[in-house]
Amino acid sequence: GPRGPEPLAPWNVLCYYAEEISLRVPLQVVTTPISNWSEKILEKLHIPNIMAQDVPNLPPDYYTCQFHTNKLERFLGHENKDTFFKTTQRHQILYEILARTPYGSLKRGEVGIGRLVSEHVLTAAFPLHETPEDPKSLNMRQILHHYWARWACWRKYQPLDHIREYFGEKIALYFAWLGFYTGWLLPAAVVGFIIFLFGIWLMVTDVAAEELCSSGNAFVMCPLCNICSYWNLSSICYTYKAGLLFDNGGTVFFSIFMSLWAVTFLEYWKRTSSILSHRWDCSEFEEIEERPRPEFTALAPMTVRNPVTGAEEPYFPETQRLSRTITGNMVIILMIAIVLIFLIAIILYRTILSIIIYRSQNRAFSPLILHFLLLEMHRTQTKYENAFILKVFIFQFVNFYSSPVYIAFFKGRFVGYPGNYNTLLGIRNEDCGASGCLIELAQELLVIMVGKQVISNIQEFVLPRKLKPAPSQELIDEPDGQPDLSPWEANYQLLVCEGLFDEYLEMVLQFGFITIFVAACPLAPFFALINNWVEVRLDAQKFVCEYRRPVVERAQDIGIWLTILKFISYLAVISNAFLISFTSDFLPRLYYRYTTGSMRGYINFTLSVAPANFTQSYMTCRYRGLRDDKGQPTQDYYHLLAIRLSFVIIFEHVVLLIGRIIDWMVPDIPEEVEIKIKREHYMAKEALAENQSPPSLLWLLFI
Repeated sequence: GPRGPEPLAPWNVLCYYAEEISLRVPLQVVTTPISNWSEKILEKLHIPNIMAQDVPNLPPDYYTCQFHTNKLERFLGHENKDTFFKTTQRHQILYEILARTPYGSLKRGEVGIGRLVSEHVLTAAFPLHETPEDPKSLNMRQILHHYWARWACWRKYQPLDHIREYFGEKIALYFAWLGFYTGWLLPAAVVGFIIFLFGIWLMVTDVAAEELCSSGNAFVMCPLCNICSYWNLSSICYTYKAGLLFDNGGTVFFSIFMSLWAVTFLEYWKRTSSILSHRWDCSEFEEIEERPRPEFTALAPMTVRNPVTGAEEPYFPETQRLSRTITGNMVIILMIAIVLIFLIAIILYRTILSIIIYRSQNRAFSPLILHFLLLEMHRTQTKYENAFILKVFIFQFVNFYSSPVYIAFFKGRFVGYPGNYNTLLGIRNEDCGASGCLIELAQELLVIMVGKQVISNIQEFVLPRKLKPAPSQELIDEPDGQPDLSPWEANYQLLVCEGLFDEYLEMVLQFGFITIFVAACPLAPFFALINNWVEVRLDAQKFVCEYRRPVVERAQDIGIWLTILKFISYLAVISNAFLISFTSDFLPRLYYRYTTGSMRGYINFTLSVAPANFTQSYMTCRYRGLRDDKGQPTQDYYHLLAIRLSFVIIFEHVVLLIGRIIDWMVPDIPEEVEIKIKREHYMAKEALAENQSPPSLLWLLFI
């Protein structure tokens, strides 16, 4: 049409579906200025804010309520039918019509444009990006490109209201969460870097390390495997010192700090989310406004009255959904079983680890999960996506964390002792390396946090350009930049936006690595911070320049990802307690210093002498453990075991108690937002009240 990318539809159709899908429209402009916590702090400290930028065409904030056709004259801007509904709202309405229209047999689920695209009847269906029209003014896509999707903006605030105006609430909430998470990584990265510097100082001054390095041939160690030879403990001098970078008293403090950081971060995110969801008119979306999915509406065999809204809505009986749900859950159980089989293979055959992990990627399983989710018939899009996210995340959680968990908590635990080694399927159980398991865990985390993230970012930056080159800045900024192609042909050449699942998954898995295993790698938050600074701009460029414009979706928050983050934060407390107690040398060092008064002789204290039936006639060897010459645990072993278990219980209870106090002290919804919500409810009640006189007549009565 002549209006470019804005979809055209008759006014009466727009009004009908706006009421049908509970669109919210403006009642009055909110005059309260918008600011964030960092702006307020810098202003109080009189520090210039280098992150601020003046972005043009700031979308106004409104008090809103649900649209009702018979109350049209009471809404702001109702005089102009061309601009009353925003472009993104028109997209929502047209997509709703296309998505719920049957084109064949309802029994076979032949409903909606999405099915037509998946069956290749249509090649694609998408709204168009805005195209340049007036060279003197910027459209919303150009504004996002200039003030957000460029590397020069790396230290600037994200224009969240502009992102919401162009891409909708769901995508805007993702970028709001990503920016919030990245900002909160800064204090964690600073503290972690200080702990790392403390480890460098300890590495130089540690008594036990000097004792080990100067031991020469004093400690001849037993072979680490059946075909290995005897070796001198002094040969691991440098790796032992390197282990002190990650295994020291500072990491205990940092573990507590990160556990409380995670709880506090999530509590303040809930506050920020409530502010944004109210400002973006989504604070009641899931409870009241979200409509059933078009596919659900078309296929549901009956209707029932919604107890909240009183409206008749399509309904699938629970008995019909139960078998579908069980079938879908069996798929994820089967996938987890496959990963666990691979994990056993990893333990037996570490040399083919990379091949196994590569072959257990989730890409091959995602279509299968999607198929069974369609069978389960979830009522709303939010419930549908939450079910999908939970299933795939459980699989990915086992997939990604199985190797670090094995190294941290199982490797070297069930080895036995010389002369009585334990075996699995006839193969001797794998022992930790010469320097211990914690440094192996630190190495694995560094590979993940540095190598894997760098490779991932390079792939995100390079691969889309190989598949379909991104439009140049001139095509975005200049009118008629591609005169030979129509707008829909130019947009069709862009990549398909496949949603936010992969973006969230990458960040949530990262959150798990920097909290669950932080006791082994205090530099993890620092590398995560650097990665996320890059990630924000990479994702911005993808959405503005490389992806087709997605259909706008509303959302109240980040969905089930918040529940997953809470689960990870609780798991991190338990994980770090056991890491410090059973994998780290912190408690054995503390116990030895307390019982002897110094660290002299600590290396000898941690080594046992192999039983006589294991060693050669003239030679003895040592191994790690607190056992006597017959291989039985010593009294020190049991004392230390009691200390380890006590530490786990005390650590968990203290950290979780402080976390609960933080949760109690930080309300989920700020007081000013609660006042705005009450104000908006009052205005909506007044606007939608029957037999209400126009405001001008009321004013005359008071005069």
